[in-house]
Amino acid sequence: MYGYMGKILRVNLTDRTWSVEDLDINVAQKYLGSRGLGVKIMMDEVPANVDPFSPENKLIIASGGLTGAPVPTSGRYMAITKSPLTGTIAIANSGGHWGPQFKATGHDLVIFEGKSDRPVYLYINDNTVEIRDAEHLWGKTLSETTEILQEEFEGCKTLAIGPAGERLSLLSAIMNDVDRAAGRGGVGAVMGSKNLKAIAVKGTNKVKLFNEEKTKEVSQGKVKILREDPVAGEGLPTYGSAVLVNIINESGILPVKNFQESYTDKADIISGESLTENHLVKKAACYRCPIACGRVVKLADGTVVGGPEYETLWAFGSDCDIYDLDAINEANMLCNEYGIDTISTGATIAAAMELYEKGYIKDEDIEADGLSLKWGDRDAIIGWTKKMALKEGFGAKLSDGSYRLAESLGAPELSMTVKKQELPAYDPRGVQGHGLTYAVNNRGGCHIKGYMISPEILGYPEKLDRFSLEGKAAYTKIFLDLTAVIDAIGLCVFSTFGLGLPDYVDMYNAVAGDIYTNETLLQAGERIWNLEKLFNLREGIDSSHDKLPKRLLEDPIQNGPSKGHTHKLSELLPEYYAARGWDEGGIPTEETLERLGLEEYKEYIMKEMA
Repeated sequence: MYGYMGKILRVNLTDRTWSVEDLDINVAQKYLGSRGLGVKIMMDEVPANVDPFSPENKLIIASGGLTGAPVPTSGRYMAITKSPLTGTIAIANSGGHWGPQFKATGHDLVIFEGKSDRPVYLYINDNTVEIRDAEHLWGKTLSETTEILQEEFEGCKTLAIGPAGERLSLLSAIMNDVDRAAGRGGVGAVMGSKNLKAIAVKGTNKVKLFNEEKTKEVSQGKVKILREDPVAGEGLPTYGSAVLVNIINESGILPVKNFQESYTDKADIISGESLTENHLVKKAACYRCPIACGRVVKLADGTVVGGPEYETLWAFGSDCDIYDLDAINEANMLCNEYGIDTISTGATIAAAMELYEKGYIKDEDIEADGLSLKWGDRDAIIGWTKKMALKEGFGAKLSDGSYRLAESLGAPELSMTVKKQELPAYDPRGVQGHGLTYAVNNRGGCHIKGYMISPEILGYPEKLDRFSLEGKAAYTKIFLDLTAVIDAIGLCVFSTFGLGLPDYVDMYNAVAGDIYTNETLLQAGERIWNLEKLFNLREGIDSSHDKLPKRLLEDPIQNGPSKGHTHKLSELLPEYYAARGWDEGGIPTEETLERLGLEEYKEYIMKEMA
């Protein structure tokens, strides 16, 4: 068996038992692993309409076919479950070094079932699997948890939840290596609902290669491409993902004050250039990554911590009308330590600030918290982040996201969400294809599962007119399918700054066997995307949820280079459904399911059609 370890670890937390099963290699190759295989298990094993916090929901932590293999950016893993935030499939991705170390234990994925009656953690050391008491870890931050477990098991890598996950915040993340996050969809809350605090792993197994010499040759070639690319080889290594702050602002699509504006003359204050000049200690790289976009920064008090991504700089920065890197760095550190998604946390605070500005939140509502919700208040983002993670005071209302907050106050239109998940750091009114990916995303508001910023702003693999609708639906479909491939095989989407579909075929075939062509590998991504859609349909999330906030459809951008534009979703959506081979209602047709080898799931489209 090449690429895959051939084993599934199944852990029943209710009974505190575990077992090891053989991986069906044909199924693994059909769904590529990780994201694809995890979604299939959710479809096959989890009952419809399950409560995300019930013992019947499952949490799957999965590596991909190339995770841990000697190819560039092979450090990724996925957390797959039903999201308590959105009700959709949750597919959260993370890098760092935990994923390859987990795979080195000899397992491709671990399935958690049931619920422990008290806090536990899982320890895996090759064939040794132990479910251990975690009372001494419960309530600890990520750095505290990691330090304790590394003292117990020297050299282990740690995945854990923080206090936010323990308290079931719908914004909570699963963290690994302290500051790497499987951040979106509330996956940390599902882990917390099972009383599972952490997974500590040590392994000695290596990924078996189909063609060792070919793998070495292919890997060297792809590393060379990435190092010579202006984004992967220069922009990201020099400034991290924060390099985007000025680029996005200069395009007039940097959301300001909860998407009320889309351009600011203060963007450079929170840019990658400013972060590098004034706060950077060093770069940080994930496993086998030549890009090294990670940042290590110094806080105002001299503490050295993991630095913010572009999305974080936006969420706590311009979205809250704050231009103070010391404050943003501290808020980012708190999110990592408490285990809560930076995008949704910052964006929820921004929505609360607008709700306060418009009178929906009163002074008396927050008086006991001793914090304000005024635009530009640096202390507010720090204070509310803590209160959200700990579910204290008014922070408990914020901790379940902006949609539930705004809806409870009678103003759901002020929540900038899709499927109840906060939108990221790009105003879709100025990038039509990217806005389409927001609306149709299987996991709710998300930028990374189909990053149309690449062609519409950065010119990868070619420059598209960002305001044009022509061909955007079909182009968007390809980006969504290709990203599903990259996620499922265990690589990083930043590798697309230089690499394309044929490169992923080269790497997969060298490692796992001469299996895929360009056409069939992209079709595997399409298969994964459609299976996720079927999961959502089964859970009652139909295509009426493929929408954008009213503000982005009806209110033209008020300032900057994209002034006057709205998003044309109503024109793009029918074209997208047609490109997918779905009917006019956004339901996959029987013919499409047969073409993708998903005939066994026809019952879900039949119910929708009925």
